[in-house]
Amino acid sequence: MLQHQGRCVAVSSACGCEPAGPRVEPGESSPWWRDRAVLLPVASGVALLTGLVLEWFIPGSGPVALVLFWLSLLLGASQFVPGSLRGLLTKGKLGIGLLMTISAVGAVLLGFIEEAAALAFLYSIAEALEDRAMDKARSGLRALLALIPSTATIVAAHGAARTIPVEELVVGDVLRLAAGERLATDGVVRAGHSSLDTSAITGESIPVEVGPGDAVLAGSINTSGTLEVEATAAGTDNSLTTVVALVEQAQNDKGQRARIADRLARPLVPGVLILAVLVAVVGSLLGDPEVWMERALVVLVAASPCALAISVPVTVVSAIGAASKFGVIIKSGAAFERLGGIRHLALDKTGTLTRNQPTVTAVLTTEGTDRAEVLRWAGALESDSTHPLAAAITAAADHGPSARQIDEAVGHGITGLIAGAQVAVGSPRWLPAGPLADEVAALENQGMTVVIVHRNHQPVGAIGVRDELRPEAAEVIASLTAEGVGLTMLTGDNTRTATALARQAGIHDVRAQLRPEDKAQAVAGLTDRGPVAMIGDGINDAPALARADIGIAMGARGSDAAIESADVAFTGDDLRLITRALHHARRGRAIINQNIVLSLAIIITLLPLAITGVLGLAAVVLIHEVAEVIVIANGLRAARTTATAH
Repeated sequence: MLQHQGRCVAVSSACGCEPAGPRVEPGESSPWWRDRAVLLPVASGVALLTGLVLEWFIPGSGPVALVLFWLSLLLGASQFVPGSLRGLLTKGKLGIGLLMTISAVGAVLLGFIEEAAALAFLYSIAEALEDRAMDKARSGLRALLALIPSTATIVAAHGAARTIPVEELVVGDVLRLAAGERLATDGVVRAGHSSLDTSAITGESIPVEVGPGDAVLAGSINTSGTLEVEATAAGTDNSLTTVVALVEQAQNDKGQRARIADRLARPLVPGVLILAVLVAVVGSLLGDPEVWMERALVVLVAASPCALAISVPVTVVSAIGAASKFGVIIKSGAAFERLGGIRHLALDKTGTLTRNQPTVTAVLTTEGTDRAEVLRWAGALESDSTHPLAAAITAAADHGPSARQIDEAVGHGITGLIAGAQVAVGSPRWLPAGPLADEVAALENQGMTVVIVHRNHQPVGAIGVRDELRPEAAEVIASLTAEGVGLTMLTGDNTRTATALARQAGIHDVRAQLRPEDKAQAVAGLTDRGPVAMIGDGINDAPALARADIGIAMGARGSDAAIESADVAFTGDDLRLITRALHHARRGRAIINQNIVLSLAIIITLLPLAITGVLGLAAVVLIHEVAEVIVIANGLRAARTTATAH
């Protein structure tokens, strides 16, 4: 369990059964050789392999090999038998683990210890790897909590300031927020003007100017000036702690979703048990009880899902390994299975569809002034500015005369002398646009943030800054649309900017000005249209990533919380990885379905032959072994990838 400020984050097993080994706490990392839940299945495999080598190549080693098979069986079974039985007795859960337990018992009763050991090893190692992947996925909660500072500065009624632990913050406290500090809880600005970097919370790439009366969110960073903020939420119960709760709840819900094999096992387990009992009871009434009891046990072995249990993990592991080679990291087998069925994709804007690098995209000038001059004047003033747009403007400007007597008005703009002329750069709400007003409005309607440039108190130009789309965005959106994948943009940015960029990319469903919890709710609503994937890169995307059927973290530079909350992570920033990942997962899912059909067909075929005595135990085991080879070979085809043209 993860405990933080009275909020408890529960950890549940992905497979729905209680693992026998100790769990790794979220946020902690432990190498596999120190994880008992992995070591026991590995030891089971070593014992099984050693026993097979002795049996095949060293005459007279049968007793030693038998001991090793028993050791392998007990080690492997210890990882799923107790949990399967507890699930059955306490929750009535009928999963693949229970069917594997019954099959192993049947093989043991018939004297096939080697077969039972192989079954126990293969299933236990698959479950151990799945559990480790799910444990790692939960460690992103600590990255979310790291956004909350441990202390806050509050202002008393007589004006004195003091620092207190964030846990002691209550509604009504007035916080003093200096430049560079992060806000400890939600509130309303009571005094001061500044720009807040809210990218971690809302995903908005360009900082937001705030002043008295404006609502501000926990986790926002003050970029300049000093603010006094009245708390509207306690330090332990604000928008950020709500995000943490949403992420852990969504992950727990997702962890309970059954994998394909478990869904098949639910009707198969009781059916096989009932059939075996009927064979034993009815046959004993009509014939030799000993013969029919043995046939009932053969029925259990014939219904053993060995091929199913082996082929699906082999396919998944092969496909996941292949995906990692082209930059797609898939964290679990269940995630891979779901990825192949995605029918709707929700996309964050900032850092996903866009580069998350605001750049100058338009420059307006008045008569007698050219573009280069406007950029040089603005760049000279902004070269020493702390305003977040300054970097974009100075990067676009040529080197020119330096500015003197610079004066920055926080929240408004900056002034100074350049070559003897008074130059000012600032917001349209501070500096009038004059004859450029209509064109400035047009730029703002295109989603740009505009700054006005004055020279000697007269407007001479305007500069539009925007976080531009990735060059491949429109191509990828068109490809997904042609394939019938639904698309929705979810962003914390303002509606005007979001709509302009969505139109440029080819997305028609746009949801803007969303908080993290709003994004999660939007994703939940989209599930009515089919399985939904969410792709994003910020901490503000974490609840939506966890809530979606598949969460995809964009780029290695994305936030830790986004990467850890997601089921899939892209190591690169190329959006074409989306289409390639979906194609790869669909192909893998098709192979999984082929193997499932073959595995079930074998069971259906063997059962009547076992019941009637046409096939004995040796023949049933042989057919199972041949089937396993076939489905494993088919599963390995998932390791092949096809190149995508760039």
